[in-house]
Amino acid sequence: MVDPTIRFVEDALRAGSSREEVREALTAAGWSRDHVAKALAAYSDVDFPIPVPRPRSPVSARDTFLYLVMFGMLYLSAYNFGHLLIQFINLALPDPVLDQYQRPVDRIRWSTSSLLVAFPTFLGIAWWIAKDVRRDRTRRASGARKWLTYLTLAIAACIVATDLIFLLNSLLSGELTARFALKALTVGLIAGAVFAYYLWSIRVDDDELSR
Repeated sequence: MVDPTIRFVEDALRAGSSREEVREALTAAGWSRDHVAKALAAYSDVDFPIPVPRPRSPVSARDTFLYLVMFGMLYLSAYNFGHLLIQFINLALPDPVLDQYQRPVDRIRWSTSSLLVAFPTFLGIAWWIAKDVRRDRTRRASGARKWLTYLTLAIAACIVATDLIFLLNSLLSGELTARFALKALTVGLIAGAVFAYYLWSIRVDDDELSR
């Protein structure tokens, strides 16, 4: 079903209304500024007697595959990078009770092996996708790109919130140790960095698509 605001924009532009007049009318009717901007972005701002639609990115199995693998490798890389740093913290601040059940060296070996495979794969696919986007900017509107980016934002936000809850609970209960605080900081910084980067990425995509 066609978005009614997109149909309204088309009809209004056909009738000779300016884009600013269309924006003011939709805003006055109660539509949000972001929704209005997306509706106007459906048509190019070119001098032509009738509205010219912008090209749209088709649903592509290839794109879906690439984004699924890229984000999967991102999650694997982030997890193992955090796990690797946590094992270094365990070595620097050993706990005789806990460490008798763990072998940080074995965990370091596993996390390092995972990173050596997952992170280069993530970078390679991200580079490939970026090349495609530079060649055809409509790919920024890919459904797979948007859904997986927002899913990543949701996961990162939940991890940061949960990390803060554990940190505050330990602080309030008087059980906060330097070892636990460093681990919580490690997890929070990694998840926060992922969240900040992909939030910025969404804003860049929106800016590019609205031009």
